[in-house]
Amino acid sequence: MEKVKAKKHLGQHFLKDESIAKAIADTLSLKGYDEVLEIGPGMGVLTKYLLDKPINTHVIEIDTESVVYLGENYPKLKDKIISQDFLKYNINEVYENKQFAIIGNFPYNISTQIVFRTLEYKHQIPEFSGMFQKEVAERICEKKGSKAYGILSVLAQAFYDTEYLFTVDENVFIPPPKVKSGVMKMTRKEDYSLPCGEKLFFTVVKTAFQQRRKTLRNSLKTLNLSDELRLDTIFDKRPEQLSVEEFIVLTQKIEADGV
Repeated sequence: MEKVKAKKHLGQHFLKDESIAKAIADTLSLKGYDEVLEIGPGMGVLTKYLLDKPINTHVIEIDTESVVYLGENYPKLKDKIISQDFLKYNINEVYENKQFAIIGNFPYNISTQIVFRTLEYKHQIPEFSGMFQKEVAERICEKKGSKAYGILSVLAQAFYDTEYLFTVDENVFIPPPKVKSGVMKMTRKEDYSLPCGEKLFFTVVKTAFQQRRKTLRNSLKTLNLSDELRLDTIFDKRPEQLSVEEFIVLTQKIEADGV
């Protein structure tokens, strides 16, 4: 079969630089899991390096043309190609509560959704690495006090240690994207349980950043906090001024307030 044509509506940009593909594959430590899932393999430039590793590799691909190409060119992937949308697929049809890593050259139009989906399966995913639009990769790894620091930063870093690894130029893709790319890695914390209600924590973080220019006293009004709690000095701050740990403390205070 001839090469797959990149489809704009799927956000496809095929990596053509083998050394970068190998570098992304090598970000995996292979510790604490025996399985890896590659999202959006396209024509398999990253896949071939994963198949060389002592690990069981599955790929998940929504593009039927890519699925056919992979099946024809990578015999090692026999019965290991999942022709589904990662955002909608029940991954335990393959993994049955096993530990597995996620890797990929992620489609930029759904990359943040991939991270949020990963957080839903965090109890099974000790490691996650791959390529994003540079700004998104930086945002995931950003610390408090920056304009880039937001919902994605706090929620990812609550459960994972995040690390921005390297930047990738536009000209190593077909077709070239209009932005630079960045490779980052998330390693699940040894203790990734929160000392507060997880659902409330997500609500507090998302609600706070929806009006990020306002103080928490104003942005969290919809949570119906008591007048007494609203006097706490933590509510004088804006969301970007709070670290992950401070968001946990904030959630604990709100929990104790009876929300």
